Amino acid sequence: MDDQGTLAAQALRLVATRFPDALGAVLGGSVAQGRATETSDLDVAVLLPDSDISRREVVRHEGRLAELFLNTVADIPEFFEWDRARRRGTVLFIYDQGLPLMDPHGDLSRVREQARAALAAGPPPLTPAEWERGRYGLTCFMDDLVDTPPANRHEQLSLADFTLREAAHLLTAHHGAWTGIGKWLPRRLLSADPIRGKALLDGHQALAEQAVPAPLATAVEGVLDLLGGPLREGYALRWRA
Repeated sequence: MDDQGTLAAQALRLVATRFPDALGAVLGGSVAQGRATETSDLDVAVLLPDSDISRREVVRHEGRLAELFLNTVADIPEFFEWDRARRRGTVLFIYDQGLPLMDPHGDLSRVREQARAALAAGPPPLTPAEWERGRYGLTCFMDDLVDTPPANRHEQLSLADFTLREAAHLLTAHHGAWTGIGKWLPRRLLSADPIRGKALLDGHQALAEQAVPAPLATAVEGVLDLLGGPLREGYALRWRA
């Protein structure tokens, strides 16, 4: 396995080769956290001059995939607000927790301060309508999960995934914390609520390994209790005129 320094040097060569006018670059993801494997990609955020175009690219460099988050300095505030609105803060975390690769004029330092301020503010709260829709959806997933027999394993597993994802979304929102997808979902979930988050993850694992829905359903009930309980009859979705 390559060490962190070797991967950082590889990322810097990538930036220097493809973006010679870059105003700053930072390496994030699993590499920055010391969790990289032999197949981990390089998550690199690059600051570009305003004459360039903000975009996202995936390339292969020296045999390793690299996901590039490319933003001009002028676009950074709007992009950070968009990233914050998704409640995942993917690029915000890269700038805040990543390994600086280059910062010739101090632009990266200034942008990192903006990222830290956005992260400290937290994700935007859910609206009342979003809370109701989330409670209703999670209640439906939980009910279907309990009603689905182990013989219908495909349906059971699919329901378990959707149940975990929706429960994590609501639990992190309840704590005003950031959420995540993929491998970042359990990390963010445990950070936001170690006890209830672990109960959800353990319940999901029990269903996956033993086809037993009760632990996950119990954990979901605990989350719903925080939010006013399950929501079934009485829910109404109002469409805009």
